[in-house]
Amino acid sequence: MKTTLDINDRLLAEAKALAARRRSSLTRVIEEGLQLRLRAHDAAAPRRRARLPVFKGRGGLVAGVDACSNQALLAALGDDA
Repeated sequence: MKTTLDINDRLLAEAKALAARRRSSLTRVIEEGLQLRLRAHDAAAPRRRARLPVFKGRGGLVAGVDACSNQALLAALGDDA
């Protein structure tokens, strides 16, 4: 898309010089600068804290299962391989 911008003369001269050194176009230099600025803005945006689900159930372990024993817990799950 073509557009018209009013850019500071000194800034434009620096951008043209950079484009010439890189053997690139002025358009590409401006696009890269805009992309960097937009990425930095997105990275700085505050992120919402994720709400983690919390189980508020009642009950507990099945009677007779020793919670301190991995072997007992696996046996209770029927996964005692």
